[in-house]
Amino acid sequence: MRKKISVLEMALKAKEASKALMIASTETKNQALLFMAEHLRLNKDNLLKANKMDLDSLKPDATDAFKDRLALNDKTIEGMASSLEMMATLNDPVDNVLSTKTLPNGLVLEKVSVPIGVIAVIYESRPNVTSDAGALCMKSGNAVILRGGSESFNSCQEIMVSIRYGLEKAGLPIDAIQMVESKDRAELQELISLEKNIDLIIPRGGRGLLSFIKENSHIPLLLHLDGICHTYIHKDADLKKSLDIVLNAKLRRTGVCNATETILVDYDVMESHLKPIINMLIENGCEVRGDRLTCELDDRVIKATMEDWATEYLDAIVSIKVVKDIEKAINHIDMYSSNHTEAIITENSKAAEKFLKEIGSAVVMHNASTQFCDGGQFGMGAEIGISTGKLHARGPVGLEQLTTFKYKVRGNGQIRPK
Repeated sequence: MRKKISVLEMALKAKEASKALMIASTETKNQALLFMAEHLRLNKDNLLKANKMDLDSLKPDATDAFKDRLALNDKTIEGMASSLEMMATLNDPVDNVLSTKTLPNGLVLEKVSVPIGVIAVIYESRPNVTSDAGALCMKSGNAVILRGGSESFNSCQEIMVSIRYGLEKAGLPIDAIQMVESKDRAELQELISLEKNIDLIIPRGGRGLLSFIKENSHIPLLLHLDGICHTYIHKDADLKKSLDIVLNAKLRRTGVCNATETILVDYDVMESHLKPIINMLIENGCEVRGDRLTCELDDRVIKATMEDWATEYLDAIVSIKVVKDIEKAINHIDMYSSNHTEAIITENSKAAEKFLKEIGSAVVMHNASTQFCDGGQFGMGAEIGISTGKLHARGPVGLEQLTTFKYKVRGNGQIRPK
């Protein structure tokens, strides 16, 4: 039985562990990842039991989408293990020379990638974030303190058994990846106040969690905000592509942040495209809320409110609006988007390039489902989250995004003139 330690002690241990990770070889880090994957598979039965405890403890009003985010099964556990193995095949993002130049005075200036240091990752419901975040931070040379949600407490603790196994067997300090072993809000408050010991906080959760951290911490944040994602059906969209992409973007999984929440449709293709889209969504169990024109096409559509355009449903609900043209579509996205992911469906390359260039979101797509916005799908192995801000990292946060850089300057006795 491991002795429970305070959050401050965890941060101090993480600081020490980060020094060992900074100089750890790529081979050692990769071995740790492979050992973690091996143990996850061996420990599957215990992990499923822990997950069942979490699911059985949910409140009766928990939505199906929330249960989907929390639930583990053979497939998701194998996915976690496979993700760790894929991460072991990726290039080490640390100690890479990003640029080199020789100054007129002979000084040689090297820009080199380095770890950030100690990261706190605070998240809700998704237990797989435990392995993804822990592994990404470790491979990128960062020590990490994880704080999962109370609803996934047992699952996260069981995943940590495999993480500690991998670290220890590879010869890395087990304090490189730690988890707050308490549901107490006071410990979260303490964690986000340790600005001398923690270099970055990555929060993943609802607006309440994000607001709490922003109001109570001075530590830099890498924000993962709402996923109010849009799919825009341009007047030159192919109908089959539109139907296939919308179905996947909205209903493949409704409780994920890259699910499309609003569909915009050009007025010119209301009859040809919007009518079959509405019918397809409703037949597949999706509630459709629409503007006046959308409601007139199908009496099963519920009248949308202004609030709908700014809502991340995370459920089988979608809002639809008819727009005059691409300019109106871009204006709507500019007003309501959370800067996560937007897509345009069109066979018009000029329109596609205009959309890709003028939309300011972190990820912009042409003829593809918004649900492709994912670190694994982007070849990053996994992700800690989708950064919707404009500084440091944008889009899926993988290995490279968890590094910063420093300058190494090599001289031969140069001194600066007075």
